[in-house]
Amino acid sequence: MPDAPRQLKLGLPSGSLQEPTLALLARAGFSVSGASRSYRPAVDDPELEIRLLRAQEIGRYVDHGFLDAGITGRDWIIENDAKVEYICELPYSRSTPRPTRWVLVVPEDSPIQTVHDLQGKRIAAEAVGLTKRYLESKGVQAEVEFSWGATEVKVPELVDAIVDITETGSSLRANRLRIVDTLLESYPQFVASPAAMADPWKADKIARIAMLLKGALDARGKVGLKMNLPSHRVKALVEALPSLRRPTISPLYDSDWVSVETVIDESIVREIIPQLKALGAEGIIEYPLNKLVH
Repeated sequence: MPDAPRQLKLGLPSGSLQEPTLALLARAGFSVSGASRSYRPAVDDPELEIRLLRAQEIGRYVDHGFLDAGITGRDWIIENDAKVEYICELPYSRSTPRPTRWVLVVPEDSPIQTVHDLQGKRIAAEAVGLTKRYLESKGVQAEVEFSWGATEVKVPELVDAIVDITETGSSLRANRLRIVDTLLESYPQFVASPAAMADPWKADKIARIAMLLKGALDARGKVGLKMNLPSHRVKALVEALPSLRRPTISPLYDSDWVSVETVIDESIVREIIPQLKALGAEGIIEYPLNKLVH
């Protein structure tokens, strides 16, 4: 009977980051199924064991060695003072490519204009440690209470200000709230425990996953273009379209034509293709990219 494969315990965030994280893993080549029914979903890699947990908890469990590695926000690593090894930053968020921001917020008509106006006041926040460290860095003493959620409804009746998380600020504006200051900007981080990184097999597995995740993120918003072109038109094409940097050019068999292949931003394809056609390109193919590994 063959030995069971070694496994890496990987923590993934549930909640608002779950779907974009699973989509990123899918582009990286890992298919996770059953995530809507279990905190231990299946994955098509026998060397991985997945756990779905709150992002707030993952850094702590990696720190304590219950997980070998995980994806969680930089904010929650700082909040929990988790002792983890940073493998790579993963610049994606819940609904936009922007980082999430922890912001100090007051009602639009509040007299509070700076953090110093909160001396002796009350603040509600889920990230209590983060908020207290921020106030200490500003030399401000204020009472910070833990908020279980729906933090924005607590001002001004219950507290003088809140610390909340946002990507675009639209929800805050809809609730007639005003941002006073930004405490922290945060992207998800791929982190590992020191014990896992001291294990050669686990460290190698973690490095391979990191390479694929970064490749999937680097491919966002880009497509591949392939075309055939008369060989004497290559210089004109590169000079006319500087966005086609370092294209791959291969001669076609028994022909004065070449095959040209490159990667460009998807946003400019509709402008580029008519120009390529005008320069004599034929057989132009646009194809999507899952990963771009540099």
